[in-house]
Amino acid sequence: MTRRTAPALATVSAIVTASVLGLVQEAHADLVMYCVGSGGAVTVPSDLYVPPGESCSLTGTTITGNVRVAAGSNLVITGGTVNGSVKVAADGYLDSTGTRVDGGVTLAAGGFGLYLNNTDVGGVVVEPKGSATIEGFLFVERGSRIDGDLTSGVGEVSVTGSEVTGDVSTTAAYFTDLHDSFVDGALSVLNNPTGSVVCGTAVGGRATFAGNLGGVQLGPNGGLDSCASGGYFARDVGISNTTGGRTTLDDNIVNGVLRLTANNPVAEVADTNSIRGGIVGDHSAPTGSAATADGVRGSADERARERRAQATASTTAKGAARL
Repeated sequence: MTRRTAPALATVSAIVTASVLGLVQEAHADLVMYCVGSGGAVTVPSDLYVPPGESCSLTGTTITGNVRVAAGSNLVITGGTVNGSVKVAADGYLDSTGTRVDGGVTLAAGGFGLYLNNTDVGGVVVEPKGSATIEGFLFVERGSRIDGDLTSGVGEVSVTGSEVTGDVSTTAAYFTDLHDSFVDGALSVLNNPTGSVVCGTAVGGRATFAGNLGGVQLGPNGGLDSCASGGYFARDVGISNTTGGRTTLDDNIVNGVLRLTANNPVAEVADTNSIRGGIVGDHSAPTGSAATADGVRGSADERARERRAQATASTTAKGAARL
C-alpha cells in the first residue's frame, strides 16, 4: 500500500482551500443587496442596488461595495459610508447628508439630480443629457468636500461653502455658481445659457469663462445674484464671448492677468479689484447697481426638497428594508 507523505497531503489541502476561497470570493463579488424601504446602522457586505421606481432611505449605514440607483428610483442616505462608487441612472436621485463616499458619484444622462450636504465624495460627474428631457442638477451644500474633479454637462450647478480638491469644469450647464467655496484646481465655465456667479470663493488654478449667455458675475454688485464679497484667483482669469448680459468684476483679487475678449457689452471692472498682472482687453467702469436677488439661483433646492419628501414617504410606506 502506498502511503501519502505529509508534503503531499499539505499540497492537496492547499489546493482544496484555494478552490473554496475562490468560490467564496466569486460569490461575494456577485452579491448585490436590494434596498426598498428604510435601513439603519448596519453594514452591508456587498454592493447595494435600488430597483427601478423604488426608494431606499438609509441612516448610519455602511456599504462595503458600490451603489447603483436605478432609473426612476431614489436613495436618501444620512450619516452613512460607501466604500465604493455611486452611479445614478436616468430620472434617478441621490440625496446625501453627513455621508462619505470613497469613490466617485456619477449622474447619468437624464438623471434627476444630486444633492450633497456635508458629504465627502471622490469626484462628481454629471453627464450631458443627450436626447433626454430631464435637466439634472448638482447641488453641493455646506461642509461638503469633493476629493477630485467636478464635471458637469447639464443643468444647475451650485456649490456653496464647500471644497473641490481638483478642477471644476462645466460645459453647457444651465448655470455654474460658486459661493464661499474653495477650488484647488482650475475653473472652466463654458457655454452656460444663464452664465455664472462666483462670490467669496478662492480658485487655485486658471479661471476661464467662455461663450456664456446671461452674464458673468465675479463678486458683488452684478446683475445675476447678491453676494457679500469677491473672490481670490491665484492665476490668470479669462472672460470671453459673453453675450446677453453684463460681465462684472467687483472686490476681487486676481494674482495673474485678467484677459477680456469679445464680451458684449464690454466687461465692467470696478476699481475695488486688485488685478496684479494687469488687464488685457476692452473694459469699462461699472454702470449698474447690485442685484436684488437673494440666495442661490434656480430651482434645484426646491426640486430636491420635493423629491426627498416623496422618497421619504415611499420608504415609510414600504417599511424596513431587508439589509
